[in-house]
Amino acid sequence: MEFFLIAFIVFADQISKYGAIRYLKNRRPYVVLENFLQLNYVENRGAAFGILEHKRLFFIIITLAIIIFLSFYMIKNYNNLSIFTRISFSILIAGAAGNLIDRIRLGYVVDFISFRLKGYYNFPVFNIADTFIVISTILVVIIILFDKIEA
Repeated sequence: MEFFLIAFIVFADQISKYGAIRYLKNRRPYVVLENFLQLNYVENRGAAFGILEHKRLFFIIITLAIIIFLSFYMIKNYNNLSIFTRISFSILIAGAAGNLIDRIRLGYVVDFISFRLKGYYNFPVFNIADTFIVISTILVVIIILFDKIEA
């Protein structure tokens, strides 16, 4: 089941990025909800908030290490991990893989979702892979806080 979840998320991420390149690149942002949500093509050559810009090889190595480590950990401890833990790790792997594909293929990560809280905060532009990385991180924190990693 986890393999299909990973494959589905990576597929959805890559299709959405293809759409962003095709329909948003070199165009004005598409406003979905005024002063709240817009689709805006951005080429992110760093990490969150554009930090460590132009460190492509570093991100490729770190991302591959995380994907390999989590994959082996899940395989080795599969029967000892709760479904909640397996899903958390799977969506982290999927998000990391989605952005890794961009870094290898394009040299940057395609971001296109832009949220704003009018007058308060502009979130960094992100993508579907980023969303799953954040969700998985929150889930892993919950697992750790409640000591639910069985293996």
